[in-house]
Amino acid sequence: MAAIRHYIPNTVTCINMLSGVMAIIATSYRTDPLWWGIAGYEWAYIFVGIAALADFMDGLAARLLHAYSDMGKELDSICDVVSFGVVPAIIMYNCLDWAAESMSALSWCKWVALLIAASAALRLAKFNIDTRQTTSFIGLPVPANAIFWIGYSSICYNYHPLMAEWFVVIPAILILSWLMISEVHLFSLKFKTWGWKGNQWRWILIITAPILVICLGWAGMMWLIIAYLFFGFLASRL
Repeated sequence: MAAIRHYIPNTVTCINMLSGVMAIIATSYRTDPLWWGIAGYEWAYIFVGIAALADFMDGLAARLLHAYSDMGKELDSICDVVSFGVVPAIIMYNCLDWAAESMSALSWCKWVALLIAASAALRLAKFNIDTRQTTSFIGLPVPANAIFWIGYSSICYNYHPLMAEWFVVIPAILILSWLMISEVHLFSLKFKTWGWKGNQWRWILIITAPILVICLGWAGMMWLIIAYLFFGFLASRL
């Protein structure tokens, strides 16, 4: 039973990676319907959401079952590279490739999207050896990176050509990639207590999230991460 207990969190972690692989397959369809009339890129967003849920649940399962392991930690990072690094890179690659067909976006912009995957890998490698990040983050977490690009690509797909122009998308990719490997301090969503004091920025972000998504749809995901960065800046200054 002890051995089986240790397999459960790792199994959930693998669901994270498999969801990421499904997202890669789905995003290759771009705006074409995939299942039940839903566009491929939207299915990719859904699979990233499933991956994020699995990423949360594997840690929860490990804590509940007391099934921590070095292998589980490394496996988690490998799967996160796929789901929250490679996937958003491919989402943006396909999005910009699609935009170049119907808008004025330059076709070479899509190749810069690969920097997202490389920066996510560096971020996770740094996280695994950085003992300072037990209660907060140094650098933008890779799931937040994926959420940002879901919102950004959604805006591009919904006929906002300015967002696909090189002078907008290239700085956005460079800034987000830098944020992942930077020394910027950001709060985590881990609660030690449920009270307002000491958790005010967490609660504000949690309240803000559904408002943005309900009002803006998928595009609200981009603004949610911008809000997170803004709140993180305020939290470090106040």
